[in-house]
Amino acid sequence: MKIADWINTTEHRATMPPNSPWKFYQEWNKALFLHWKVKPEDLEHLVPKEMEIDLFEGQPWVSVVAFTMEKMRPKHLISLPPISNFDEINIRTYVNFKGKAGVYFLSIEGGTKLSCKLAAKISELPYRYSKMNRTENTFHSNNSEYKDELNIKYSIGKKLTSKAPIDKWLTERYALFQDSKNSINAYEIHHQEWAINQLNIEQLSLNYSRFKHLINNTPDKIHYSKGVRVVAWDKIKTKKANEQL
Repeated sequence: MKIADWINTTEHRATMPPNSPWKFYQEWNKALFLHWKVKPEDLEHLVPKEMEIDLFEGQPWVSVVAFTMEKMRPKHLISLPPISNFDEINIRTYVNFKGKAGVYFLSIEGGTKLSCKLAAKISELPYRYSKMNRTENTFHSNNSEYKDELNIKYSIGKKLTSKAPIDKWLTERYALFQDSKNSINAYEIHHQEWAINQLNIEQLSLNYSRFKHLINNTPDKIHYSKGVRVVAWDKIKTKKANEQL
């Protein structure tokens, strides 16, 4: 399917995408979503003061999302598989910034060193390298610096024919807000609605000591998706209070 066939489909979004031309293309494929309800007091110190923690029925959530990034490229260039294709894990929570709902990354890892360096430089997202290995039904990751580990064995269940409000709240997010040294950076994205399947976890070992109060037990909700095709706009910077860009 060509980008032109879906880029103007917006009925599944709560807000409209930007009117300006998009800048980047990428695909987020074979995505594993692990979601936890968390206590506000365990999360507040991890989120920049400029952002408001988003709540579903009065409670914040944190998610681990493991997927395969593919075909990442600027709009008018071709993708280069050694750089544009890599496995990724992000740990995210849900926030509001300037009245818009989005996600905030607590951690973001990529499975290729060069890809992490380039992605961090271009996007200013806090990418770091972790050794990753993925098979048809397993995903393994290890970070020697932070001693972070994710090991999961899974199978894919039936497609969800209807979604609960929490399913959409956790997955249908079209903005990312991230802090850099002097600014809050906003990133707008657009894609088709996530097609979600049931996920059956056969084995799960998760060790992120920095987030042990958030993701140290069985997930409260899990999803699988075959993936989405994504267009993204360039970041928009908002100067932090008492900071100069």
